[in-house]
Amino acid sequence: MRTVTVRLRADSVIGTTDRRLFGAFAEHLGRSIYGGIYEPGHPTADASGFRGDVLALVRELGPTILRYPGGNFVSGYNWEDGVGAAEQRPRRLDLAWMSTETNRFGTNEFIDWCRAADIEPMLAVNLGTRAGDAARTLVEYCNHPAGTALSDLRRNHGWEKPHAVKFWCLGNEMDGPWQMEAKTAAQYGRIAVEAAKLMKRVDPSIELAACGSSGRTMPTFGAWEDTVLEHTFDHVEFISLHTYLNNYAGDTPAFLASPDLMDSFIDEVVAIADAVAARRNSRKRIMLSFDEWNVWYRTRRNGEQRMKPGWPEAPDILEEIYTMEDALAFGGACIALLNHADRVKVGCLAQLVNAIAPIMTETGGPAWRQTIFWPFAQWSHHGHGRVLRAEVDSPTYDATYFDPRGLRDLYFPLTAPLLKLAAVENAQSLTLFAVNRSLDEPCPLEVSAAGFGTLQVREVMQLRHADMQATNTRQEPDRVRPEPLNDVRVEGEGVSATLSPASWTMLRLHTTR
Repeated sequence: MRTVTVRLRADSVIGTTDRRLFGAFAEHLGRSIYGGIYEPGHPTADASGFRGDVLALVRELGPTILRYPGGNFVSGYNWEDGVGAAEQRPRRLDLAWMSTETNRFGTNEFIDWCRAADIEPMLAVNLGTRAGDAARTLVEYCNHPAGTALSDLRRNHGWEKPHAVKFWCLGNEMDGPWQMEAKTAAQYGRIAVEAAKLMKRVDPSIELAACGSSGRTMPTFGAWEDTVLEHTFDHVEFISLHTYLNNYAGDTPAFLASPDLMDSFIDEVVAIADAVAARRNSRKRIMLSFDEWNVWYRTRRNGEQRMKPGWPEAPDILEEIYTMEDALAFGGACIALLNHADRVKVGCLAQLVNAIAPIMTETGGPAWRQTIFWPFAQWSHHGHGRVLRAEVDSPTYDATYFDPRGLRDLYFPLTAPLLKLAAVENAQSLTLFAVNRSLDEPCPLEVSAAGFGTLQVREVMQLRHADMQATNTRQEPDRVRPEPLNDVRVEGEGVSATLSPASWTMLRLHTTR
């Protein structure tokens, strides 16, 4: 590969990352909660039943905000079932995942777990089988200090101080035919705006995200966002986006190019939101909450099915096993989100533990890191700051990405740069995240960084494996992990390195400006 050049200037900035960009998601789905973050009786569990080994890995992973309790689950969830004495809570049939929900873990336990993990809580309200009044009562239960029936109920349940939840989702994927009580855009828009009004009357300080369409491949996409924002524009701060990347086609180059579709998706939603603002002669800008994203495909079409018969408790479903190849596409998604830091202010990796997750557990046994753990951890710890507008001169390649996730099969032609890169400056530190998408050629890299003063290498870590299908398992938990890259040279404002084929690299530099 010819040398790839990157030009950075300290005064050329896309935007500053919101700390909530580096979030995750925990749904009542399979073993995400039960056997994942919550397993009373586990050797590492504390008095609340929280697995200590999982908490340690979550702190290492570094998510900043956590979306709960769904996902599809929330569209049939009565929040009242998950509060009060645990032994008295009702067992319910969960129609989202065809399982039995014990409700042993609910809103208050979630808040306590977030506090233990030092993560901000994000709550979704049920706008499927319920509507604005149930959303209002949940906000009052969680956020009102005292002196009303609902706030005093929380206090009687053992949580004297308000939970002070600031970020709320107005339902989930309400255009999806799979959703409980799916709605048209106009139906959802009317319910969402009324729920928003009631919720903000209880607590005017909260921020709200309206549901975008369930994905870019949905036939509703575009018109849905436009209609929903026409209804909710004055009462919400965010519109949501969801995307899952896949390699159903077995085409690795196209798969590694697929994060570039996230860039297009973001640009399209921004254009729709700004068009709604323009029609209203409004300077308000709706921000984006990319609150579901990941690689996900094998558990949908190979062997393991989404559901298991007999209404089991916490069935082992959707437990995606991630490869080195998946980690590279995943890293590209991290870079895409960074490069839209001006408008994408919230992001949630779906999900956190066991179900399509970076952390896996064995019931009663150990927990370990999947391959996708590593790009997220480096990104979440070192991606905070000013995202720079990088001028990347890279060779490109043509690919066609196949996406069957919507209601129809789609093919997306792409011309992708072999190097996908983002750069972030923060507190005398300049960090580059890069994916070399060439499967067989190293990438000679020359970086010119103007306005940062003297540069020194702090840390360079590279994730790669000779086998693109390599995975981490209980028996081999460290088969795929980052290793130091020593072939980095700094001279004045220039940095040069050689990135291995099919690799994710984090390059951290000390600056003196």
